[in-house]
Amino acid sequence: QLVSALEQHSPPPMRRHVASLLLLHGVAGLSLRHAAAPRTAPRAAAPSMCGILAVVNSKLSPEALRLQTLTLQRLVRHRGPDGSGIHVVETPTGARCSSVAHERLAIVDPLSGNQPLFSHDRSRSLTVNGEIYNHKQLRAELKDPTAFRTESDCEVIVHGYDEFGVDIASKLDGDFAFVILDDQTGDVYAARDPVGVNSLYMGTGLDGSTWFSSEAKPLVTGGCIDVRIFPPGHYYLARGGEEEGRLVPYYAPSWHSASAATQPLNLEKLRTTFTAAVEKRLMADVPYGVLLSGGLDSSLVASVIARLKRKRFLEHGKVDDLQPVKSFSIGLDGSPDLANAQKVAEFIGTEHYGFTFTVQEGIDAISDVIYHLETYDVTTIRAGTPMFLLARKIKAMGIKMVMSGEGADETLAGYLYFHKAPNGTELHDECVRKVAALNQFDCLRANKATMAHGLEVRVPFLDRGMLDATMTLDPDFKLTRKGEKTQFLEKWALREAFNVPTEPFLPHEVLFRQKEQFSDGVGYSWIDGLKEHAGKVISDEDMATAPIRFPYNTPGTKEAAYFRTIFHSHFPNNNYGNGIEATVPGGPSVACSTAKAIEWDEAWSDPTKQDQSGRFVDTHDAAVA
Repeated sequence: QLVSALEQHSPPPMRRHVASLLLLHGVAGLSLRHAAAPRTAPRAAAPSMCGILAVVNSKLSPEALRLQTLTLQRLVRHRGPDGSGIHVVETPTGARCSSVAHERLAIVDPLSGNQPLFSHDRSRSLTVNGEIYNHKQLRAELKDPTAFRTESDCEVIVHGYDEFGVDIASKLDGDFAFVILDDQTGDVYAARDPVGVNSLYMGTGLDGSTWFSSEAKPLVTGGCIDVRIFPPGHYYLARGGEEEGRLVPYYAPSWHSASAATQPLNLEKLRTTFTAAVEKRLMADVPYGVLLSGGLDSSLVASVIARLKRKRFLEHGKVDDLQPVKSFSIGLDGSPDLANAQKVAEFIGTEHYGFTFTVQEGIDAISDVIYHLETYDVTTIRAGTPMFLLARKIKAMGIKMVMSGEGADETLAGYLYFHKAPNGTELHDECVRKVAALNQFDCLRANKATMAHGLEVRVPFLDRGMLDATMTLDPDFKLTRKGEKTQFLEKWALREAFNVPTEPFLPHEVLFRQKEQFSDGVGYSWIDGLKEHAGKVISDEDMATAPIRFPYNTPGTKEAAYFRTIFHSHFPNNNYGNGIEATVPGGPSVACSTAKAIEWDEAWSDPTKQDQSGRFVDTHDAAVA
């Protein structure tokens, strides 16, 4: 049975490798049947990828607040269609009350792990969206031996808060957004993961209450007088009786300063750190897959997953681990991404599904995409639309979790405009700016485009260990040096770390494929078609009045004005000017650069040369600049 499964599902190089190891088991006196016998793989804990909503210190009665919260939490139900929970409590003085609510996406054990979660004495309640990968280590550090009520990896947060207080956020290894209420003291504690992989917003209600939500929709609909992003790497603390709390940074890595980026190039460390980041994210008991665009980053994620599954089979003997991982790609008919994804899938042995969409199908989805992504940023919508369409297909196949390759371009200077970096210090500073902004761009897109359909995405390149390994690397190793024997292509260090000719991770032409932004790689006609459509529906008169209608981040192109108009149809400002438009950053950009990096090339100062497509950099193989 094992040999049959091996022949059917493993690519030839790894098939020979695994078969040899199985024969070695036989030589050692172990039959194949024994090799597959009972060393059971550890059961995964129950991650809590969901939607959360909390209203703190409301003047409403408990009954009215419960009804309001239940009504508004429907707006994030797409994030967690498998169950709901709510807890309402009066403040110790009885003058105000608070609520925490939760919409659950059941990744493991759908019969338990419902939220809110509670401390052992039930005096504190927790609503959380996230996965905690070091939950077992944290459990071991707790002094209280009381058994946990659930299998959730997130339950350790509320018990950890009991013992570690506000330091609990800094101890968590994972992606998270959560709120803890203390029924007895009225304290509220909230936190978000270091990079902002999981979305979280906060706002102020008409009665002075403080609101937290996975998405902005409940805050806008609930009439908050301001809506703002909860900053990544921060916690919020308000003691009982305090009308306003304070935001405190808990994540301040040394690499925020270029002076700390001095580590020599260590290819083996880069490879093993990334492999460990992928492995810890295989914590799931539901069908999962990988987003495979055919670019370097997603292809490495898929290749490492395939290898880890075979390794896990050898360690635990589960035949299921010989089943190929499912991979998914999307593009216009004939797009470069579809072709390269198929090539990678055949090489590493995934069960691959490539989907196509038309420009018109993408345009038809734009309004839904803007509603779910809660942005009007041009490149986020360009890339978010095919991802949104793909996520719907994936969820329809019964998949609940996927891994993706976001983060490598920001940490390893992968965008083509980095070719223009004048020196290592300026390159590093730009990487720091890009990582800090991920929560408003790529993380926002990946999280919301998938969770719109109740699909969880995990991003190993943004693991804390990977951040330290890549961002403390001497930035001179990230510079592109065309024509040289090394660093001749962007992200050379990552490519070379996985350039193992004896056991190749990827086809050579994919391992050294030029960076292609997702919105370009799905087919160049996609962006061209969007611009053409916007030119038809946005008039010159519309552009003339844009500064009056949109004084903040005034759109400079008809495409941007088209997106902005749809955005405000979904998220209008109220009489208080809730500031929803300020949750979206602006400024000039070339190929996803920050405004600061525009200074690297004098030609980019021309607004007509500023576009977020990679083709607007002259080093692109199909440049239009």
